[in-house]
Amino acid sequence: MDKLLLQQQVLERLAEDLLQVEQAARAAHEAATHEENIAENKYDTLGLEAAYLATGQARRADAIRQAIAHWRQFYPRPYDASKGIQLGALVCLVDSDDKQQQIFLGPDGGSMKLLSGAELVQVISSEAPLGRAMLGKCEGDEVSIQVAPIRLQFEVLRVH
Repeated sequence: MDKLLLQQQVLERLAEDLLQVEQAARAAHEAATHEENIAENKYDTLGLEAAYLATGQARRADAIRQAIAHWRQFYPRPYDASKGIQLGALVCLVDSDDKQQQIFLGPDGGSMKLLSGAELVQVISSEAPLGRAMLGKCEGDEVSIQVAPIRLQFEVLRVH
């Protein structure tokens, strides 16, 4: 599996998300400033609600732009067993039911699922609970995280 191709897919998905959020922010801004939404009394809050929505959409767009910048600067390095799993690792985990999952550990802002060939790859950041738990681990090591009342355990099968 090509990590640079996965990185490109993340950047494409983030660019699509940014376009959608920017369109939504423009629409919310237009609604907030439209003359029909000027408050006629203290209970008329349509314009105010649209302004809050526009602000939220603008913040989301800024977060996506920042994620795009991080992903553009990111270079996934080859796995070094002496350092264990680091940012840029492509990890195959297996659970107690022998179910395997592919995890690509990347910068913040890229949490998504991608299709690479016939395989589904979950992209997470090193700040996610599973990402933090995997850092420094090697093939054959156990990784566990607490999710509400359940403790999930995995074995690191392969790392690239």
